[in-house]
Formats: sequence, C-alpha cells, structure tokens
Amino acid sequence: MSSTPQNRYKADLRETQFLLFEQFPMESLLGKPPFENWGRDECLMVIDESYKWCCEVTGPLNAVGDREGCRLEGGRVKTPTGFKDAWKKLFEAGWKVLATSPEFDGQSAPYMLTCAVEEFMCGSNPAFNMYPGLAHGAADVIEHFGTPEQRKRYVRNMLHGVWGGTMCLTEPHAGSDVGASSTKATRLPDGKYAISGTKIYISGGDQDFTDNVMHLVLARVEGAPPGTKGLSLFIVPRMRLNADDTIGEANDVAVASLEHKMGINGNATCVLNFGEDGKCIGELVGQAENVGIQQMFMMMNTARIGVGLQGVSVAGAAYQSALDYAKDRKQGASMAHWKDATAPRVPIIEHADIRRMLLEMKARSEGPRALIMKLAYHSDCARLLKGKDDEAAAYHQGQVDLLVPLVKAYSTDQAFKVCELAIQTFGGAGFIKDYPVEQYCRDSKIFSIYEGTNHIQAMDLVGRKLPQNGGANLQAFLGDIAKFIAENEKHERLGPLVKELAQAHEAVAGMAMRLLTWFQSGRMPLVPLAANRVLEMMSELCCGWLLCDGAKVASDKLAKLSPGEETAADRAFYEGKLHTATYFVRNILPHAKLTAEILGREDTTALDISVASFG
Repeated sequence: MSSTPQNRYKADLRETQFLLFEQFPMESLLGKPPFENWGRDECLMVIDESYKWCCEVTGPLNAVGDREGCRLEGGRVKTPTGFKDAWKKLFEAGWKVLATSPEFDGQSAPYMLTCAVEEFMCGSNPAFNMYPGLAHGAADVIEHFGTPEQRKRYVRNMLHGVWGGTMCLTEPHAGSDVGASSTKATRLPDGKYAISGTKIYISGGDQDFTDNVMHLVLARVEGAPPGTKGLSLFIVPRMRLNADDTIGEANDVAVASLEHKMGINGNATCVLNFGEDGKCIGELVGQAENVGIQQMFMMMNTARIGVGLQGVSVAGAAYQSALDYAKDRKQGASMAHWKDATAPRVPIIEHADIRRMLLEMKARSEGPRALIMKLAYHSDCARLLKGKDDEAAAYHQGQVDLLVPLVKAYSTDQAFKVCELAIQTFGGAGFIKDYPVEQYCRDSKIFSIYEGTNHIQAMDLVGRKLPQNGGANLQAFLGDIAKFIAENEKHERLGPLVKELAQAHEAVAGMAMRLLTWFQSGRMPLVPLAANRVLEMMSELCCGWLLCDGAKVASDKLAKLSPGEETAADRAFYEGKLHTATYFVRNILPHAKLTAEILGREDTTALDISVASFG
C-alpha cells in the first residue's frame, strides 16, 4: 500500500446541479439582494472548485485521521498528520465564508449553494470539517446576540480561522438533560464571571491549528432559577486576551482527557475542566443573564442541520463507493447462465440483490439530500423576502422550523442504514480497511446521537414544531404536498406513484390528529412512545414527495431530449431519477401507512412491562 494518502471520496456533481438548478429554482433568487453578486456561472464554478479542493486536500486525510486519531501532549491536543495544513488551506481558499455577511468579509452566497459545498466538505472528511463548523456556529451566536464590542472582537477572527470555537453543554451527570447543568458562574466586580465546572463530549474541544479557542459555555449564575431557564451563556477563551486583542495568559481551561471513540477519530472529543485553579474568566454573550439556552439554540439548530448534512454526505460517499465496486468486481455468472459452471463471471451489479441494495442506497440518500435542499431553499426565500413580503417570509421560515428535526433525525438514521448496505454490497471486502465503507459506517453512528439524540428531535417535532403557529406550519406543509398530488395524480407515468403518495399523505395527516387527541385527553405517555415513528413517517412522506417532484422534472426533461449519443448521459440521469422515485414510493413509503396503522392500536406494552420482567 502506498504511503501517500489517497483520496477515496466521490460525489455526483450532476445530482447537485439538478437539485440547485432544475428541481429547486435557486436561479430565480440569484442577482437579487442579498444574493446580488451571484449568478449561475459563479455557482457552478464554486461547485466544481470546492469539490476538486476536497478531493485534493481533505479527502486524502480522512483515513489518516481515522488511523492516527488525536493525542494529548502537555495538556494540548495534537491533531492527525496534515490537518493543520488543511486548516490553513481551507481559510486561504475561502470556502467557509461563502454565506457569511460582507460585514465580516463574507460572500453572502445562497444557503443552498453553501449546503452543496458543505456536503463535499463533510463527505470528504467529517472529522476535520467539524472543527471549522463549530467555530462558525459559535461565531454566528456572538454575531447575533453579542454586544457591538464582542462582535468586533471575536466574530471576524473566528469566521476566518484565526481562532477556533466550540459549544459546551453536556456534563457528566446530565447528558442530554441540559437543565441539570451544574457549571457555575460567579459574578466579579468588573462585570465578568468566574467559571467553574466540567463539560464532556466537547467536539473540537482543542486543536493545534489556532492560538486560541473561544468556548461557548452554558453555566448557572448563583441564585438563578433551576432547569434550563436559569442557564446563561458565556464566552470563555482558552487563552485570555489582552486589551489590544493579542494573546495573554492561560485562562484555566484544561483538557482533562480525550474520548476513545468508535469513529470520527480525527476530531478531538474532549473532557474540559473550567476553573480548576479558580482562575477561569468568562463574559456573558450579550448583557442578559438566564437567556443562555435561547442563545445556544441558535447554534444547536444550525448544528442540527449540519449533522443532517453529515448524514447525507457520508451516505452519498458510501453509495458512490459501493456503486464503483459493484461495477468493477466480477463474481458469479448471470442468472441467465446460473447452472453453467463455465459461464463468464459478471460484475456484481448484474446480480439482482446487489441491484436492489444499490437502488435502496440511492433512494435513501437522494431523498434526504432533497429534503435538506428544500429546507435550504425555504431559508433563502425567507432571507430574500424579509422586509419585502413578511407574510411569505413567515411561511418559508415556518417550513424551515418544521423541517429541522426531520433533517437531523431522518438523514442521520438513513446514513447508518446506507453505510451498512454499502458494506454488505462489498461483502467481506467491505469489512476491511482497504476500502472506505467500514469507516463511513463507524463515523456515521454518532450523527444520530449528538446535537440532541434523534428521540429528542422527535419530541421537538411532536411537542413544539407540529403545534407551532397554531399548527399553521404543518397545515402549509401538508397543503404543499396536497397541491402536488392534485396537479400530478393523472400524470401518465407518475400517476400510480402519486396515488401511493396520497395514501401516505392521508396517513400522516390522520396521525397528526391522533397526536392532538392524545394531548387533549391527557394520554401523554403515548406521545414519547410514538414520537420517533411519527418523525419517520413524516420524513418518508416528505422524501417521497420530493423524489416524485424530482421525477416530474426529469420526466419533463426527457420529453424534450433529442435522440442520440450526445444526450445519452442526460437520458440515463433522468431515467435514474424516475426509477429512484418509483423504488422509494413502492418499497419505502408504504412504511408510513403501516406505521399509522400500528400507532392507531395505541399499544402500551413497553410501558406495561415491569422492570423485573425485562430480565
């Protein structure tokens, strides 16, 4: 094996272009404030160049980061070989400030384009991409909630890679129960706070790329209310800053240990101790105490979309690897000659079960990718329309809010399934490190756990997002799908699929009413039992809709293609969209109807069984 790291990442740029310019009308937003400096050519250039950059820089380091991991030397984290140089190249290239405000030397690109680029970044090396992603998320919080002085002091340096950043929520005794946080903040005479406590599972908690890291730390000021209502958010630098913003003395922030993990080994997951010697100083984000959870939710929501992107990215990479292998690997004769021992061996993509697994992977990765692009399109429209058509902007923002838990939970659940299928497609070769799919599988498992486990996303959906705005966001979502059904139920090729979609739509709408009944009748224990499955069936409906919508676009394009070799690639691509939608609707979407039937039985066996009876 060569000692030179090899890129094993691959993405389908044709799929990216289809989503941005054919299925979703991003082009209609370009050239208008705040996207006035962007046109189709600029977007295509960014797609091509960012993908090339990932294949040359971060892709080759993915296996290196997994193999070497991070280590702790003298209290500081040492990242894997090549990561520090990749950080420098990343910010020199400017890929992380595409959507950033021009106020901070950003390019104000559409979020849709940013999501496309982030897929390449995440898919080529998810462990590395978490470092700048967390720094940007922390900078966004300070930009939005910080004082003018804080915005000036911190944001630009964090956005441009001069300083790193983290989010510090989880504690050893609390886990996902953030309200049980016991990290303390003690008021000091100068208006700052002494911070003391321990945070665990802090992704990117330290690194050797930057001279400083700005930790956003949730802590409780003495006398604050219990639970999440009493939490405040603090900027806690690893190194104190002098009056002229140069690096000062250490701020009593210690990396106690690194977690030894199943995957994403290139990212330093740290246990951080704040104030062991009583000398850790932080400052409130903004000026108000007890609003930390609201401030941190901005970063968490952004991170949840980012984690959904991680899921789609790694799933897409696993599918591409499996597809290439299946086209190349020859084993067994075709079914037409299965009794002939002398028949030639064929590529395994000719075998029925391999084709089934490949199409399953294709459907389970393209559906969530379309879901993320739908969210991004709504986000861009809300940004474009704000202050011009506030009613339309509110509709689009409402859809963003509704789709966030679907994006985070469904995309990450599908990622693990796709990676498992990719390994199965490879057979025994998939289980060894000569191929990348075993790493993809290990890396992807954490996605359904962090930034709020997928059950937390499901409870957020049924408890907050479905009833939000008096249920108007849900009604608008269901109305959009109903409109598509009405317009396409008699379509010559898609009509039968749309009929299946209508049945899933009815099942989801009925389940929403059932949830309302449970809430109103005090049958609350049924809600958490059903929540994950409600999220899944709603996600299946959404992905089925979007895949059918993409198939409608593809069908229209096919009708206009002239025959001949020059259109063969486009013809194959569009036919692929039709087959993917057909497979999803026939094989995956029926699960939504079945789930509604199961939940309608209101089974409480999991609650009725005693602890002793579990064994």
